[in-house]
Amino acid sequence: MSDLTSITAAVIGTGFIGGVHIGALRRLGLDVKGVLGSSAARGREGALAHGVAQSYDDLDALLSDDAVDVVHVTSPNYAHYDQVKAVLAAGKHVICEKPLAMTASQSAEMVALARASGLIAAVCYNIRFYPLNQHARGMVAEGAMGDLRFITGHYHQDWLAKPTDWNWRLEVESGGALRSVGDIGTHWVDLMTFVTGQRVTEVFADLTTFIPQRQKPVGPVETFGKGTSGATQTQQIQTDDAAMIMLRFDGGAKGVMTTSQINIGRKNSLQWEIAGSACSAAWDSETPDHLFIGHRDAPNQILQRDAAMMNATGAAAAAMPGGHVEGFADSFRAFFAQVYGDVSRGRRSADATWASFADGHHEMEFCDAVLASHASGGWVSLGGTS
Repeated sequence: MSDLTSITAAVIGTGFIGGVHIGALRRLGLDVKGVLGSSAARGREGALAHGVAQSYDDLDALLSDDAVDVVHVTSPNYAHYDQVKAVLAAGKHVICEKPLAMTASQSAEMVALARASGLIAAVCYNIRFYPLNQHARGMVAEGAMGDLRFITGHYHQDWLAKPTDWNWRLEVESGGALRSVGDIGTHWVDLMTFVTGQRVTEVFADLTTFIPQRQKPVGPVETFGKGTSGATQTQQIQTDDAAMIMLRFDGGAKGVMTTSQINIGRKNSLQWEIAGSACSAAWDSETPDHLFIGHRDAPNQILQRDAAMMNATGAAAAAMPGGHVEGFADSFRAFFAQVYGDVSRGRRSADATWASFADGHHEMEFCDAVLASHASGGWVSLGGTS
């Protein structure tokens, strides 16, 4: 591995996911120079809470710090477009949380700017970096699954299941027109694109808002908090609590996915199953160290994550010995290790598996197509053709 200790990072955003980024960077021995909050006061509070020595008063102060090499953008979705453009213009590498932007037109511009800059520009689709997802990608690439036929699954959570649950993602102006699809659904689509090597070309979508009114607190709320307390105001909700989406892929596979942030008891369940002509495979993020491999004429298998038993693609992403569970935080560590290795080399390596801005743009095209399909009640191609 390249020596990463000379690379310095700064993190925009001091909430739950910003803290995850900081923790993963520290595990790699990387220096987190400072943080930027939604206000100077929130930045100072965040720096203190995460043990970071410095907070920046504004974005200009962060970007003028010549010691910062890489900027992590973990702010609300609406801020990504302007902040990422400013980071690239300042000549700094960038890792942006998903979704990349609010619309495909924004993300297309961001792709062009990233390519022109020559800088490392990654989107934080960390779920690619659970080792068994990398192993599954290797299975598909080597032909072990045969022709891919049917791809199904879901991403279900329950953290917004009550009318008193609140988060900035509920508001169109902060999170975008899509919520369950834009937030967790793009994770599922990106992961299936990554594992199968096939891109979604058409969608047929049905979106539902099961809780049309919620109680919005007067003050800020932490993501995955325990609901509101204190004074609230009733807020009409326009974003999707759940979605059902049929998919067509460019390699001939077809699929069905559902998203939900109101499935009580499901804390963070991303499930996928791929049916190939030779075998099938399935994975669940709540039991991430086990991969189901299904056979017609032989016993089914459960592959426990163990580098000694995995293909080269999967083994490269595994850090812990078999039986020592690698989970959510570990996926960020593995993701950042690969991205920062490319920062150190000054280019994307040939075997890199992190999501590029082009991948992030594909997910924004997917979101735009989902909205158009729901409005029209028919199939819509990515790119807007009905």
